[in-house]
Order: sequence, then structure tokens, then C-alpha cells
Amino acid sequence: MNIEIEREEDDRWIAEIPELPGVMTYGQTREEAISKAKALALRVLTDRLEHGETIPELREVFVVPA
Repeated sequence: MNIEIEREEDDRWIAEIPELPGVMTYGQTREEAISKAKALALRVLTDRLEHGETIPELREVFVVPA
């Protein structure tokens, strides 16, 4: 899953995983935003699996562009 990351005007970082709608997190640092996005994505995937819902096919778990 690709993690898109960018810096907001207020200097916070935002990380989003487009393959999982609603998985968007903020952090004071780039690393914090990425870490929070990964944790939220895993919770969403777990919830979907527990409820018999489909999840995206994964070739790699997380990819963060440099």
C-alpha cells in the first residue's frame, strides 16, 4: 500500500493511504505521521477481515516514497 505524505501549511505532516478510504493521519514529524498511518491501516484491515469484508490485494505491505 502506498503512503502519500505531504507537509501542511501549519507544518504538520499528513499521511494518507489511498487504497483504504479514511486512512489519513497527522503528525508533528514525517515519521510520526507515517507510523500513525501504518497503525490505522492495520486496524482497518483487521476490522475488515473480522467482518468478512474484502481487503486490497497486497504485493507489499507499505511503501513510502523517498
